Amino acid sequence: MHFKRLATAIVAIPLLYLYVTKLPAIFFLKILLLLSILAQLEFHKMYKCKKIISVLGIFCGILILGIPIIMYYMSNTVGYFMNHHFTVLVLSFLLITTTRLFILKDPTNGLIDVSPALIGVLYIPNLLYAQWLLRLQGVEWILFLYATVWMSDTFAYYIGKNFGKRKLYESVSPKKTIEGAIASLFGGAVAAFLVSLWILKDIDVSILLCFGFIIGIVTIIGDLVESLFKRDANIKDSGSLIPGHGGFLDRIDSALFAGVILYWMVGVL
Repeated sequence: MHFKRLATAIVAIPLLYLYVTKLPAIFFLKILLLLSILAQLEFHKMYKCKKIISVLGIFCGILILGIPIIMYYMSNTVGYFMNHHFTVLVLSFLLITTTRLFILKDPTNGLIDVSPALIGVLYIPNLLYAQWLLRLQGVEWILFLYATVWMSDTFAYYIGKNFGKRKLYESVSPKKTIEGAIASLFGGAVAAFLVSLWILKDIDVSILLCFGFIIGIVTIIGDLVESLFKRDANIKDSGSLIPGHGGFLDRIDSALFAGVILYWMVGVL
């Protein structure tokens, strides 16, 4: 397992770094769209979402992240395109619930049927959208985000595995420990300090350390939220497509939350 995790990281991290830094911003949005589709599919599978409802959920997720791509190629510019976001979220509710009403006429389990798709839209493409807004602030913030999230996760995993004694939240995630959670905070701060030596040099290092520390906290919450869903669905991993790392949702769960919080923090600078 450790070898697979390390090998995947060695291959994936340089490729993602080149992809994010060397290509125009719109290409980052394209990879967010792909990740969103794959993660939503895993989420729907976890809850055995009915096919027609799943398709509509994926479609609505594509609209959230896809409309800015269409607008870019129509106007040859990048922008926030915030007006479409609220519209798509409302449309998601109307479309999915109306389809459940008329296509699957038995009212039994109506809420259970529509919930995975609706939560999936709010949880995955909706939160990923913050990373697109963050990318528009500068590619350095995406590097900061993923460096701090990755370091927080790494510290939490290895410190918790080797030195963890006290359970953090056993009913949701039995293997997570308080020691691992504390390590996550320091991992985020360490990554923030290292990144400050390389990029974002015009920002006070104490601010970046604070950001890294907060991301260390948020990554724990993001991980626990996905664990909550997996525990409810009675599965271990959201998927198995990434060697040593589980599914795509397993890999982005922390960044989903951290991206939103970092975008808000950057907004007050």
